[in-house]
Amino acid sequence: MPFQRNIELGRVALVNLKADKLYGKLVVVVDLVDQNRVLVDAPGIKRCIINLKRLAITSIKLDTGRCPDAAALAAAHKGAAAEFAASKWGQKIARQSARKALTDFDRFKVAIARSKRSAIVKKAMA
Repeated sequence: MPFQRNIELGRVALVNLKADKLYGKLVVVVDLVDQNRVLVDAPGIKRCIINLKRLAITSIKLDTGRCPDAAALAAAHKGAAAEFAASKWGQKIARQSARKALTDFDRFKVAIARSKRSAIVKKAMA
């Protein structure tokens, strides 16, 4: 099966470099600058040029032309954000951020629930 995640106009990508101010945001490729850089845009951010090494390309592609206006991009991006959140990759990121936001007491409650579940499983297996 050929590679499906090509760099092309309308491709949705996730910024994956922690040092970047756009880290963790979904952006859309709106124009190609050269072999290593693309122009990206998303609602709430300013259009900027970003290196491809900083992007993780998703399989989601929007039907936007070259350099779409802000309204068209925002409308298309809503569906893409929902589609990404429903994907396994999006669910994994949501789960990681939820775990990161736990307080000490929440982690304690999770540990207690895990031990109770383990006791129920052991009892059922015996």
